[in-house]
Amino acid sequence: MSSGIHVSLKAETLGHILGFPITNSLLMTWLVMVLLIAFAYFFGRSLKMIPGKLQAAIEWGFEGAYAYIAEVFESDALAKRFFPLIATIFLFILVGNELEFFPGVGSIGFFHGTDFAPLLRAPAADLNFTLALTFIAFFTIEVTGIAVLGGLKYAGRFVNLKSPVGFAVGIIEIVSNLGRLVSFSFRLFGNIFAGEVMILVAGYFLPYLLPVPLIGFEMFIGAIQALVFAMLTMFFIKLSITDPHEAH
Repeated sequence: MSSGIHVSLKAETLGHILGFPITNSLLMTWLVMVLLIAFAYFFGRSLKMIPGKLQAAIEWGFEGAYAYIAEVFESDALAKRFFPLIATIFLFILVGNELEFFPGVGSIGFFHGTDFAPLLRAPAADLNFTLALTFIAFFTIEVTGIAVLGGLKYAGRFVNLKSPVGFAVGIIEIVSNLGRLVSFSFRLFGNIFAGEVMILVAGYFLPYLLPVPLIGFEMFIGAIQALVFAMLTMFFIKLSITDPHEAH
């Protein structure tokens, strides 16, 4: 059994700091944070009035994303307010998903008895990470709706006593909103974790050959999942600030 495939659904604990468990996914999350902050710092210091190819490509990407968000929100002010959040969500998930396939990630670690615990694990392969990100998006959506429409008007989406049909629609809206906590977190976690397991199994049965195309496919899936999470956050924010009568 020790030579077989070992799959751990939860992130492995590497140690503790002041009684707080440090898992391999948390360590990877910190690494992603450091890389993004370092890139932003050094890229910001090297900006030029006449951009080079790299600066021009990055500026083109950010300008296109900002223009799309402004078009969706139909407001430049709202785009300026939410673009940093949406872009950060996308970049954070994207980098975390793509780093999963770098040499050493998942292959360097420690043995606990007969079980191997990798030093680094993709953040999105840990349900704690996807749930935390989901709660950030969820509360941003709800608070934005209340701030823009007002508490009573926003509550009118969910509590409608004018007719039985309106009451039923309100119940459906409540269930739909709460369902985002499940769909957001488990969609991202399920896709990334399933990809890890699939590559692990492929490498066990046909090493050096079968995992290569699967890794390329999973890198594509990782980028798509980052885009899906960011865009769903954007669209749900848009729905939350839309007048309930206009939405129906």
